[in-house]
Amino acid sequence: MTPPIWHRKHLLDIESLTAAEIGIVHDTARAFKAVGERAIKKVPALRGKTVINLFIEPSTRTRISFELAAMRLTADVINFTAEASSLKKGETLKDTARNLEALNADIIIIRHSATGAPHFLSRFLRGSVVNAGDGAHEHPTQALLDAFSIRETLGDVGGKKVAIIGDIRHSRVALSNILLLKKLNAEVMVAGPPTLIPNYIETLGVKVEYDVKKALQWCDAANLLRIQLERQEIQYFPSLREYSLFYGINKKMLDDLGKEILIMHPGPINRGVEVTSDVADSKHSIILDQVENGVAVRMAVLYLLSGRNN
Repeated sequence: MTPPIWHRKHLLDIESLTAAEIGIVHDTARAFKAVGERAIKKVPALRGKTVINLFIEPSTRTRISFELAAMRLTADVINFTAEASSLKKGETLKDTARNLEALNADIIIIRHSATGAPHFLSRFLRGSVVNAGDGAHEHPTQALLDAFSIRETLGDVGGKKVAIIGDIRHSRVALSNILLLKKLNAEVMVAGPPTLIPNYIETLGVKVEYDVKKALQWCDAANLLRIQLERQEIQYFPSLREYSLFYGINKKMLDDLGKEILIMHPGPINRGVEVTSDVADSKHSIILDQVENGVAVRMAVLYLLSGRNN
């Protein structure tokens, strides 16, 4: 049987990916993860290629992860932020991207607060476009690395029970994770305050639970989401203290389960809000593994989009 080959020019979302394409990314990431364990953490796979980090929305971890991934592939990397650009002077996103492409950029990685911005750019740019998060829509590489981390720890994603807990309403990570996990035949549950779980969510084939203890008892892995106050136009719960009291995960809750589950978090962690420090730093946590796997997965994405199919 001929192995599947990657044909995509862009990575814009999880929704359009097939299970086979997700498998290609994961298999490629597994090979690249070994690079980070070597004394010389570089391979010349993208030598001569130019990668631009076009981050219109603030980011630290995702930008650094993409930058490190590109550097380990020996690409030339340019970091671009809105604060230091002509966007502040009224230049359009399209003109900014075209000017960057005139510098012979091969791959443009974009994070933007507007939903659909990566899709918009992909229509007219010659190079590849990677979605590093667009509004409350999707964050495909985060979902890819989360599933890769589950696969690496539990052996497979299919048949596993994954609870996504927290601010589902405003989270692009939640949507991308749901779409990807369902494609890989995992069971998915969302949990949190009723005000932070949108009405449409059950149409995606997920279970809904408002009691976090029941969600933890049900799952094999719990992915805890940050409360995204910056995206909330109104206050969806009385206070962070009350959120922590009713929906935060602490060590006693895990001890009372009578079984072991994985604790995940896409970051940044609000310690003492969605999770206590003794849980985030416990043996249950694979949060730091997610960070390490993020570089490997993003190396795989950049490598595949550059036209490497072997």
